[in-house]
Amino acid sequence: MTRLILTTDSSTAGALQRAGLADLVIPIERRLVWGPLPPPAELDAFFAPRTTQPHGHHWLDDTPSWRLEESGAKDRGLIELSAEYEAVELWMGPERNAQLILLWLLDHCGGERAAVSKLVMRQLAIAIGDVDPAQLAGLGPPAITLAQDHLELAGAAWRAYRAPTPRAWFDLLKTDLSLLPRLERCAVELLEELPRPGSGLGATEARILDLVAPGDVQPFDVFPGHQRRNERQVYGYWEVGALLDGLARCERPAVSGLDEGPFSLDMHNDSTRLDRYKRSRLSLTAFGKAVLGGDENFRRHNQIDRWWGGTHLTNERLWQWDRETFSLIVPD
Repeated sequence: MTRLILTTDSSTAGALQRAGLADLVIPIERRLVWGPLPPPAELDAFFAPRTTQPHGHHWLDDTPSWRLEESGAKDRGLIELSAEYEAVELWMGPERNAQLILLWLLDHCGGERAAVSKLVMRQLAIAIGDVDPAQLAGLGPPAITLAQDHLELAGAAWRAYRAPTPRAWFDLLKTDLSLLPRLERCAVELLEELPRPGSGLGATEARILDLVAPGDVQPFDVFPGHQRRNERQVYGYWEVGALLDGLARCERPAVSGLDEGPFSLDMHNDSTRLDRYKRSRLSLTAFGKAVLGGDENFRRHNQIDRWWGGTHLTNERLWQWDRETFSLIVPD
């Protein structure tokens, strides 16, 4: 049986390909948890055959060109290429961005009956990029054969995430999400990244302050990852770097001691600047201690201008999440 596997990072794709678990493995690494979402036309073009899409705006852009040439997949659209395989498997990691990509994929396939008939989902409990290829076959993540009900739920969730407010995403929690086993946790953890009414911080920002609180902490000690103390799975490397910048390089900082920045590709390409960043010793300011203790609100003293799904968050239009009452707080 010919098999196509779609996954959400290149290291996992490489491991699956080396293990011989599919004829072709394609990673889709588009980030959906940070920044403004692409407009509808760009979302549609992403999985379409390549025409004029710039690099980074097509679903095959994270696969080596030689592999695409060798497999005959170069410039193909998702539906078109899937039709040539007997089975199409979606190997999705536990990260929240991976779950959003799953929603996007299923929504895209929802109107194609032939594509739906061969879709199988495998939910990974761990990132497998570093697992020995010989051990992958033994992992055996259970296969869920997808039906129209799965795709309709995914489509509704994807539309909710793209909506201009978090209301529809919150309303997902009032429905049965069991067809997509990780969707409920994904929904809650994303809502937790909205500012809290007390501190004004999202969950990852609050965790960063918690980890910095002992003092004399180096920046990468607060980043998430395997066996790291920051267990949050919503934001990745670049996004957490931007959040730390936002806490330390702002009008009224909550974190002191960050000796370099901003956290950009330019900084990473300069070994002196990157080394200075790594050697920074972080601690909380008096204001940061007050924020962490619930006596100050970070957003009352600092600007916010970022995106949560389709919602543009600003100080004047600040949707918040109260985890104590499990409720969404509408802007004043």
